Amino acid sequence: MKQLTGIRFTNDLTGRPRYVRVDLHQHGDNILLEDFLDSIDVKARKGEPTMPFDEFVKEENKRRGVYR
Repeated sequence: MKQLTGIRFTNDLTGRPRYVRVDLHQHGDNILLEDFLDSIDVKARKGEPTMPFDEFVKEENKRRGVYR
């Protein structure tokens, strides 16, 4: 596999690629990388309690002292 600047692959004990290290200073503004990291965050939050959007807006407005 061709070596990319700012991207490092780490192999497992069998020699197969297992991990990817990305230099965020070099590639941190990449929109695809941003989407990928967002999807990981979504998966990590699966099962957390949720609330309807309207209720969230009401609570945020109340917290900020904004009343409509």
